[in-house]
Amino acid sequence: MKYTIKITLCAVVFTASINTKLYAQEIIEEAVTDTISANSDSITTKEPVKQFQRTKIDGVAAVIGENVILDSDIDIAYKQLVSEGVSANDVSRCELAGSLFENKLYAHHAIQDSIIIRDAEVNSMVDQQLSYMLNELGTIDKVLRLYKKDNLEDFKSELFEINKTNRLSERMRTKIIEDIEITPEEIREFFDEIPEAERPLFGTEVELAQIVIEPQISDKEEQEVVDRLNQFREDIVENGSSFATKAVLYSQDPGSKSTGGKYTLDRQTNFAKEFKDVAFSLQEEEVSEPFKTDFGWHIVKVDKIRGEEIDVRHILLVPEVTRTSVEKAKKLIDSLRTSITSGSIDFKEAARQFSDEKETREDGGQLLNPTTGDTHFELTKIDPILYDQVSKLKTNDVSLVIPDQDRQGRKKFKLITVLKRYDEHIADYSQDYLKIQELALRKKQIEAIRKWQGEKIMDTYVKVNGDYRDCTYSGNWLKKEK
Repeated sequence: MKYTIKITLCAVVFTASINTKLYAQEIIEEAVTDTISANSDSITTKEPVKQFQRTKIDGVAAVIGENVILDSDIDIAYKQLVSEGVSANDVSRCELAGSLFENKLYAHHAIQDSIIIRDAEVNSMVDQQLSYMLNELGTIDKVLRLYKKDNLEDFKSELFEINKTNRLSERMRTKIIEDIEITPEEIREFFDEIPEAERPLFGTEVELAQIVIEPQISDKEEQEVVDRLNQFREDIVENGSSFATKAVLYSQDPGSKSTGGKYTLDRQTNFAKEFKDVAFSLQEEEVSEPFKTDFGWHIVKVDKIRGEEIDVRHILLVPEVTRTSVEKAKKLIDSLRTSITSGSIDFKEAARQFSDEKETREDGGQLLNPTTGDTHFELTKIDPILYDQVSKLKTNDVSLVIPDQDRQGRKKFKLITVLKRYDEHIADYSQDYLKIQELALRKKQIEAIRKWQGEKIMDTYVKVNGDYRDCTYSGNWLKKEK
């Protein structure tokens, strides 16, 4: 058996988290005071037990800090995982309960440590989730019926709290490990401790470069989009038309179209700089002139300003690409492939001169692995479409022309080459130093998280009920003496 490291970090999917909150019924409030019965051995705590409201819904599975986990939470989370393709044999109720306990523990201590999650960040996530649900179900009424909510505001409040808890948990885990470093001596020690027969087997890897040719958009097409947005703006500003209605009808942004183009953002929100610059220059109810980003052309209206946070609506229009432009781009990339394969020009030089992909052009088209941050791609782990394109290429081979499309669905064309190929092999300290470093650091981080969790469980109010007391957990949730 090859050497592996078991990672036990909490990973509860978003959809399960939503459902565990939204299907709660029959709320019964029970006051819990400072008096705790002597036979409740799992309540030992170093924190003062504050008075709080305990919510009983189909039975309380556990209380972590001031967070309640319900039987129905675990039921729904379990069913949701199964519905998403996870085999029922791969996860037990006890494992899922332990995962939920961890999530609540991290969120509880994130608040204790004054970790702040900006409302704008959470509201933006809620807006995107609502948009996705609307795209899936068609109407807001269907969404509300599915999640058993009476109105949109209540539903958004539930989504807000769920997302905020999840983000607090993520930030707490990040804080625990953010200062952990590993020395070369620790990396060597980690590697030497692995028996030779159990050292990792690293799959075949490749280093890749690509050339991207995009059909050019004519000045005429650009101007037509600008003129159309100016007409929308005139209808809104001069004639009182609804910005939200026009966004629903005409915007080409799938992330906000169904919610009337709405987003909540602040200066740190991950939006195009040009978009934020315009949005934050406007007053409430003001509508911008048309402006351009990498996504297309926009107009923006500010609905509400709340300090450094704003609610905006926007309409996005994307200029069409003509058939002539597409044919011209295809002809260019065909010509480039011929020149490269005949040796008339080097692939990297061709990328520097002709590629339309700004992110890779200056590096001769070389791609960075977004998961690892380096230039190596393990064939068995890359996107299936990319795998089909490169798996049979030898070093310096050039792919056939690959049709593709950008974020707005506009056509573009690619050529890919394999710069280097590394065959499957047993881990070698010199050759695979970066991978071994990553494994060693991950092991050290996991150990730090386990240590933190063990200490915080003992310092936190924890009550595990019923059958969940019979589970075997990786954490000492029952606070048994060791």
